[in-house]
Amino acid sequence: MLYFLAQHLENFWGPFRLLKSHVLLLAAGTLFAALAVVTLLPKLCRFSPHDHGKAILGQDGMASKGKPTGTGLWVTLLVLPIVLLVVPVSVPELGVLLCLYLAMVFGYLDDRSSVPWGQLKKGLLDAAVSLGVALFVWTEQGGTVWMPFFKGVWTMPWWVYIPSMGLLMFVVMNATNCSDGVDGLAGSLAVIALVSLSVLLYLVIGYAPVAKYLLIPSNPLAARWAILLMTVAGGFSGYLWWNAEPSKALMGDAGSRFLGLLIGTAVLVTGNPVLVLAFAPVLLVNGGGGMVKIILLRLFRKLGMDVRPPSQMKPEERKNRSFLLKAVQKLRFPLHDHCKKELHWTNAQVLMRFVLLQAFLMPLLFVLLVKIR
Repeated sequence: MLYFLAQHLENFWGPFRLLKSHVLLLAAGTLFAALAVVTLLPKLCRFSPHDHGKAILGQDGMASKGKPTGTGLWVTLLVLPIVLLVVPVSVPELGVLLCLYLAMVFGYLDDRSSVPWGQLKKGLLDAAVSLGVALFVWTEQGGTVWMPFFKGVWTMPWWVYIPSMGLLMFVVMNATNCSDGVDGLAGSLAVIALVSLSVLLYLVIGYAPVAKYLLIPSNPLAARWAILLMTVAGGFSGYLWWNAEPSKALMGDAGSRFLGLLIGTAVLVTGNPVLVLAFAPVLLVNGGGGMVKIILLRLFRKLGMDVRPPSQMKPEERKNRSFLLKAVQKLRFPLHDHCKKELHWTNAQVLMRFVLLQAFLMPLLFVLLVKIR
């Protein structure tokens, strides 16, 4: 809004033209979103539902019992007016925002439900908002994509682009949601991804000389998306600052689904869907590994292998199983559960080590997927 108002206000006072500066809008959005959340979230948390814990996970699963949950609702609502103020939004971008907030609302309703929603219901709703994002991004920039290791640019027809990119949105959103099992983990990894993607969009894809040097298609609207990403990152950084361990509240599905869908959206805007591997590697492995495990076990079953859990098998039966099947069944997912149960890491160790892994992997994978073309 400020960007469009500046065109009229500068006629009354010259310095108002600064409101057209993307750098100023990005910095203001990040700062004010963080301050708004740090200041107001402690007061709003009292209106949140309380977590019931997960008895199936034992003492560790009941540690969250009684804490306010679904606080992602308040974070995203506090960020929304700032986003509308500093981001020069068009109709497709408003459509993406609608899908993001629908994902948040669905997650919040699941958070506050006394009986968790079934997988089918959540899956259909997730698929709807994922396809919605893919549709609005396609409306704004078409089906143009570029891939690692190749110099060319391809245009995908809508009937290929929307379903395939919708599937990508679905996977990233659910991987982020599954990573929300250790205090601050999903939020920290998501904020790192959003900040990094905003740098790429603003300084590379949105800046024609750099994009030309890297043989990447330039997008003049990329800077607007960078403002959105940094404003949301600022808001969730405020949440992480206030909620540092020992945590006082849980972000819940309301926050994790919103963040996951936004990361997927940012990857689509870059024009290279493969970049999700560079900017969310730990999120994908940690939260999405469970999906891969299920697919592998079903494949092994079709191949005639016995995929029963080891606890249901006799010692001689366990001994005769293949090494690959043993390895797949030994791994727990989300991966942070494996690290806690098998490696005896504390929550703080999981958080720090996963954040370090993401911070080191991102530049390496980015160079491989962008520079080598």
